[in-house]
Amino acid sequence: MLNKWLFKHIDNSALIVFRIIFGLLCFLESVGAIFTGWVKNTLIDPKFTFSFIGFEWLQPLPGIGMYFYYVLMGVFGLFIMVGFKYRFSIISFFFMWTATYLMQKSSYNNHYYLLMLITGIMACLPANRYACYDTKLNPETKSYSMPQWCRLVIILQLFIVYTYASIAKLYPDWLDTRVIEMMMKSKQNYLLIGELLQQKWVHYVLSYGGILFDGLIVPLLLYKPTRKYAFIVSIFFHLFNSIVFQIGIFPYLALAFSLFFFEPKTIQKIFLRNKPLYSEVEVETPKYKSAFLIIFSTYFLVQIVLPLRHHFIGDDVLWTEEGHRLSWRMMLRSKSGHAAYWVENKTTNKGNHVNLEDYLTEKQKRAASTKPDVIWQFAQHLKEKYKAEGQDIAIYVDCEISINGKPSETLINPNADLANVPWDIFKHSNWILRSKQE
Repeated sequence: MLNKWLFKHIDNSALIVFRIIFGLLCFLESVGAIFTGWVKNTLIDPKFTFSFIGFEWLQPLPGIGMYFYYVLMGVFGLFIMVGFKYRFSIISFFFMWTATYLMQKSSYNNHYYLLMLITGIMACLPANRYACYDTKLNPETKSYSMPQWCRLVIILQLFIVYTYASIAKLYPDWLDTRVIEMMMKSKQNYLLIGELLQQKWVHYVLSYGGILFDGLIVPLLLYKPTRKYAFIVSIFFHLFNSIVFQIGIFPYLALAFSLFFFEPKTIQKIFLRNKPLYSEVEVETPKYKSAFLIIFSTYFLVQIVLPLRHHFIGDDVLWTEEGHRLSWRMMLRSKSGHAAYWVENKTTNKGNHVNLEDYLTEKQKRAASTKPDVIWQFAQHLKEKYKAEGQDIAIYVDCEISINGKPSETLINPNADLANVPWDIFKHSNWILRSKQE
């Protein structure tokens, strides 16, 4: 029964149109990163980048190499859009995007992670079977259908993302609108809507509306009687986020996902008027069925478990950020702080304060003053620098942070030598102190 449902063929119009939009968005994200200065500020100006722990070997290309890197990604985005050498193009984009994602954390964004996952998923889908150069070069590959799992995998991924985003908002500072109020303060100079965004009733609408939208949008889009209304709300929600928060292509990518919820007839009427509507009842069970089911199940098991890992690590993830990344904890809190680094020579017992400006950009300084893993990584970087000079050192950090505007507290044990403590991804690091406000 499961085999028949997963491998039943359905019309592929949604996937074809999504491929075209997705390729265009990949192109815009790549070239936009150049023209907005993101590549320069994040990957070229820094003397080194804070990679994901374990990926320290991934560093930006020297000089202006990253400009060429992003131009090439843009070219692959266009190739994805027109379906030229689709499989090669999207796999190449996937590896290039994944590399640039893992090589820096100063501009960490859940949306970048989602783009990485969707690119990997799209590399496995038959999105180049219609309206593309590949079928012009090889007409025998043209098809009007796809297995039903191709639609299911996108919907399941979205359901996981939105559900965890909704659940993560269920904590006091979000529910009493403190977080939204702080976010909106920086928007008060916005033309026309700046003053409106400061109203308390607006904060309640945004706080509770965000919880409801994230928690209900996928079920409401799946249910035909509410689909049209959910889509209208989705347009407003994502355009609002685009205007107010300026988060790049994500709002438009999120709207493009809606294609997978609508009837093929509707999609064809709007986008693919010359495409025949697939209406046959066909089930093609592939030879690799068992391997597919194992990979499919394993992938989604990881996606379900990964955002829960902070519960097993312990302590408050909003404070320690252990288990924060890759968990769909999107725009949940405001964090500020300062950190002073003290380097002490173990042989002479003499030491000095580190001038962060000698090593870090402004954005990196903020991360190295508030995020424990970045603080630890910077300590390791300093250790290697002094080690190259023949010095055996200890590094102590005096760091205080404030979460959501609350009184500042000490984050790092000032007596812990961060140059000589390990980082454990599976449990709480004891040198990260507990918050007294829990």
